[in-house]
Amino acid sequence: MSSEQITAAASGSWRLGDLTVNRVGLGAMRLAQHGEALTADAVPMDRARAVAVLRRAVELGVNHIDTAAFYFSPLRSANELINRALAPYPDDLVIATKVGPARDSSGEWLPPATPGQLRGQVEENLRQLGRDHLDVVNLRVTAPGSVAEHFGALAELREAGLIRHLGLSAVGPDQLAEAQAIAPVVCVQNSYGIGVRPGQDDFVRACGEQGVAFVPFFAIAAAGREAGASGADSDAVLNVARELGVSAAQVRLAWTLHRGPHVLAIPGTGDPDHLVANVAAGALRLPAAQRAAPGASTGGGEPATGGRPAACGEPGLPRQAARLLRVVADEPGRVGDGRRARSLGRHRPEEPRLSPAQVLRATVGGTRAARSAG
Repeated sequence: MSSEQITAAASGSWRLGDLTVNRVGLGAMRLAQHGEALTADAVPMDRARAVAVLRRAVELGVNHIDTAAFYFSPLRSANELINRALAPYPDDLVIATKVGPARDSSGEWLPPATPGQLRGQVEENLRQLGRDHLDVVNLRVTAPGSVAEHFGALAELREAGLIRHLGLSAVGPDQLAEAQAIAPVVCVQNSYGIGVRPGQDDFVRACGEQGVAFVPFFAIAAAGREAGASGADSDAVLNVARELGVSAAQVRLAWTLHRGPHVLAIPGTGDPDHLVANVAAGALRLPAAQRAAPGASTGGGEPATGGRPAACGEPGLPRQAARLLRVVADEPGRVGDGRRARSLGRHRPEEPRLSPAQVLRATVGGTRAARSAG
């Protein structure tokens, strides 16, 4: 590894219960196919390429992988690719999976699982991953209303030792509170990011104040969702990326991580170059006090200003970029009472922050290394 190689440790860390993870992880949804995910006619990913991405992720310090048994295409299963690539698993690797949605063997969607069917879904994840227990299981909620019956069924499996920690996905504050009355919740997974955050900011802050990790999905893909990023970023996002010398996707990830020390990124990719760039984004520091997104929607908008000033004089960067960049001295971003989050012992300081120029050099260098290794 070169001296400029950026690892996931640069993003800092958070604890999911008793499990410590780096804040930049990997989403496995895109490993099973090329193009749009979760479709019956998806084109399978090359197995060797997917395995290489997973192994490279671990080399880069990624120790949090998000997956599901319903992440599959003809001939490829994300869970089984993870098993093939990484078993026997590193001691610090945390694999989070989710249950609730269901697909048949042809890839068509089935009705969501009933509470009584959740055990079968948990056991299917155990079988595919080759584990005797699951580190984190998220209940993906597919309809408004009470989660008590479904979450209660998972709580029983936790008591039985099949699950270590529980989380929720696609929920609101009331559903989180209802679940917390049944069993501890270590994380919430919701769609969130620049242009994909209606009404979520208060919930993100509330999760941090309660010591609950917030794990956004589609932080890069935004409105593209399962189809992936469309490349149609707002001028504001593109301007920030251009000034900092990084990609729009890296700006999106860095912005997401700045929402608070409890926010964990799980960008999905089956591309080794994108993997290196995503991990490097964890070292990029945007102005920590910038609360509004650079272009709150894909339709444009202006970057917000205000709060603590950005550091100036960053070598090799235009003056405007220097104003946009802030190399912070404490944790990246704040959420609610930052002192309370730290007192919970959830956040560990990350490696020294890097300038955009350093991020760019490390991204290019890491990509070249990945190509030569492949």
